[in-house]
Amino acid sequence: MATYQEYKLKDGSKKWRVTGYLGIDYITGKQTNFSKEGFDKRREAKAAFDQAVIDFRNDVQEVKTKTSFKDVYDLWFPVYQTTVRESTWITTKSRVTKYILPKFGPMLFERIDVKTAQKVVNEWAKEFGMYTSLLSYVKRIGDHAVAMEIIKTNPFRQIVNPSQLTKKPISKNDRRKKTKVLKFYTKGQLTTFLNQTKIKADSLTDKQKVQKYYAQLDYALFRLLAYSGFRIGEALALTWEDIDFDENMIDINKTLSKVEDGGYVIEDPKNDASYRKISMDILTMQILKKWKLVQNELLLKYGLTKNEYVFTDIKTNWMHREDTYQRSRRLAEAIGLPNIGNHGFRHTHATMLFEAGVNPKVIQQRLGHSSLSITMDTYTHLTKDNTIQAVEMLVEHLSN
Repeated sequence: MATYQEYKLKDGSKKWRVTGYLGIDYITGKQTNFSKEGFDKRREAKAAFDQAVIDFRNDVQEVKTKTSFKDVYDLWFPVYQTTVRESTWITTKSRVTKYILPKFGPMLFERIDVKTAQKVVNEWAKEFGMYTSLLSYVKRIGDHAVAMEIIKTNPFRQIVNPSQLTKKPISKNDRRKKTKVLKFYTKGQLTTFLNQTKIKADSLTDKQKVQKYYAQLDYALFRLLAYSGFRIGEALALTWEDIDFDENMIDINKTLSKVEDGGYVIEDPKNDASYRKISMDILTMQILKKWKLVQNELLLKYGLTKNEYVFTDIKTNWMHREDTYQRSRRLAEAIGLPNIGNHGFRHTHATMLFEAGVNPKVIQQRLGHSSLSITMDTYTHLTKDNTIQAVEMLVEHLSN
């Protein structure tokens, strides 16, 4: 329906204007209206509105015959699933559903230009530190659209990374603020944590068998994480066959990963470099051997004679990373230490190795990083300290 109105100009001449409703915009979901003036006659205004209605309806019809971003995503995702681990595609699916589809989902891929893509990515950059991951996803989806000949060029490949738009040089303080803060314990804090965890385990009596079981598990698990640098999934997937008590070696050949339905499965390690055999200190191996006896003794009391995994609950079920995270948090709070979570013990291990002057290549291999650059980038602050220390040692050597 349209409204026509005659109005006067300053010179006294008369003109017509028309306003009317066209429909709902397929991208924004908002009402689309038409408004135009300057017509000499009412029939000219009506003709203009009628043409606008036809154009709008043709546009809607065109939408039905073309491909939306969501359509391309639905085609791309099953292919993507075959190239990554389940835990990875679960994260991708969650992020795309939460952040990307609300922005681009209903848009026709043919209508997404560089300007539109740039605007959304700029918004992500202001809101999320992980915007680079979101950008990576839309680039891949765009590449899929090109491969299927839905579009000729990928608009997401042509945008400028928001971090490159800043003309003002970044100060040292700003760079320091943007540096990811790693959670780890100092040597003294780690000693306190492990000592207090051991004291708690030793203080429980045999009558408190369940509490004693989990307290001993805590001591063995967090000691292992701190002295091995294992990822939590790698530690929770360990079987007793992976541990060589004669050679003081542990074989990492699998990991415990979360799947889409909320459960867990044993999978291959994160990458090829994650397959590794790690030498361990004697005390940690003794603690693990004692833990094996405690575990077998209590499980036997419950009539459970078969168990292959190192860290299980009292029913031989896998321990989950959420469980161990909460256990480390409660222990830290009780002791009066900051909570560093599961991964903080891996950072603690790496930190101690750097402080001890261990070769970065050895640290990379021990942590199972796919490249040395990952190790060096992650622990930049420590490598800088080692560089300074090396210069001081050189000066001292040359001075003598």
